Amino acid sequence: MSLTPAVLEVRDLQTAYGLSRVLFGVSIEVHAGECVCLIGRNGVGKTTTMRSIMGLTPPQAGRVVWKSTDITGWPPYRVARAGLGFVPEDRRIFADLTVWENLDVASRGPRRDASAGGAWTIARVYDLFPTLAELTSRPGGFLSGGEQQMLTIARTLMGNPELLLLDEPSEGLAPLVVDHLRDQIARLKHEGLTILLAEQNVEFSLELADRVYVLEKGAIRFSGPAARLREDEALRHELLAL
Repeated sequence: MSLTPAVLEVRDLQTAYGLSRVLFGVSIEVHAGECVCLIGRNGVGKTTTMRSIMGLTPPQAGRVVWKSTDITGWPPYRVARAGLGFVPEDRRIFADLTVWENLDVASRGPRRDASAGGAWTIARVYDLFPTLAELTSRPGGFLSGGEQQMLTIARTLMGNPELLLLDEPSEGLAPLVVDHLRDQIARLKHEGLTILLAEQNVEFSLELADRVYVLEKGAIRFSGPAARLREDEALRHELLAL
């Protein structure tokens, strides 16, 4: 695909938890309208990369640039207000609130430069996730794992992000649920939403990605078109024997 200018640039990111260094100079780019996937085993730094971008775990060195603005070290609320929406692996829904209330509390008006089909409303979210419409009055704590994952993504969309960061969305879900989730993320991509996806499910990632970065021990081992890994079984096996 012909790439537009990068909207997100991550340069030489180094992040640690206390004395334990996790990221060793990670650099990635995400261009408007594409889906970029970070692939790798558990513990290689995918979540830490996402958290560093969002300001949840500030990097010790390196830069995070969003639409030509250096947002390195910004608090998470400022990053979110700038247009980045984060779907964490642990979901963090409000268990005592209903599905509708979980969505309503996250509602934010459209940005002036809103794209990807216009502003997200509860009605539009229910069109994407019909299951949630059927469960609108059910408390979040009584949803299945797959339903909670849908709700977490839907709640993030209600903030009308320009870039959606998805951290291990298929983790712990049944294969049929994963298939449905893949189709819903593919629809978001088709509508033009820019997506950064962290996954260890290789098949899931390669079906969605335009480009991939393979992480190993906190560093980028491979970057390139997803098609190259889909078509080159030997390279895929070498890089992704997960």
